[in-house]
Amino acid sequence: MTKNTSQTVLVTGATGTVGRQVVAELLRRGHTVRALTRDPEKARTGLLSRFPSGVDVVRGDLTDPASLAPALDGVTGLHLITFGGASFASLETGPEIVELARKAGVRRVTVLFGGEETPLQRAVEASGLDWTVVQPVEFMSNALEWAEAIRTEDTVREPFTGRLSAMVHEADIGAVAAVALTEEGHAARTYLITGPEVLTLQDKVDALAAARGREITLVELSEETARQRWRAAGHPEDLIDFLIMVYRDTPPEGRTVVGTVEEVTGRPARTFAEWAAEHASEFRA
Repeated sequence: MTKNTSQTVLVTGATGTVGRQVVAELLRRGHTVRALTRDPEKARTGLLSRFPSGVDVVRGDLTDPASLAPALDGVTGLHLITFGGASFASLETGPEIVELARKAGVRRVTVLFGGEETPLQRAVEASGLDWTVVQPVEFMSNALEWAEAIRTEDTVREPFTGRLSAMVHEADIGAVAAVALTEEGHAARTYLITGPEVLTLQDKVDALAAARGREITLVELSEETARQRWRAAGHPEDLIDFLIMVYRDTPPEGRTVVGTVEEVTGRPARTFAEWAAEHASEFRA
């Protein structure tokens, strides 16, 4: 693989969990970053979405491909998500986006896998551009869903507590994408990305307890209780069925460690203990 000099990369979904990490890693590597958002002012000032200095925040909407044209000027790399708009529906504008990218001289495209192959992903793979699909398993940041209960009750309540996960640090997802966007050798590849270890829920709870310096109790919920809780939270039935399916019998891809992070970036994947230490304050009362 050959490293390139500074390049300009456009990151879509730049305010999201992974997008922010792609932005940060590209900056760390000395590249010029444009962050696409439907609301630049909110992205510049919002507490959760604030970008590091040096990021060029530009307006654009993936559901309106014409709005991307100015943002693509001079761009060599493009990071794409597969959904867009206020409803986060699967994008149907892949062919138009690809054509704009081709006309702008974009060389490399990464696609963040959205759980299933989408029309946008298919359009990118048929584009003739150097594409890479980035396919992470469970994000370590999903543990933030427990933060309030841990702060207030020192408790985590979940179904299927014996389930296994090779969960991945979101910064490692960003690092893999950043390399694929700026270096040779990653074209026509789908990268399954995991962390360095397989964890049970108890392993995760123990790591969080150690990081925050206070014990946490893990309580196992029945399937029906879990369904009731998710309904009360407003989750649709199809999502609830999906969660039950993957929690009851996690697919092998989600519970098997692969070495993608180290192979692509040259350094080991971050552990959940590292993630917990970084976020310990969010789990303290």
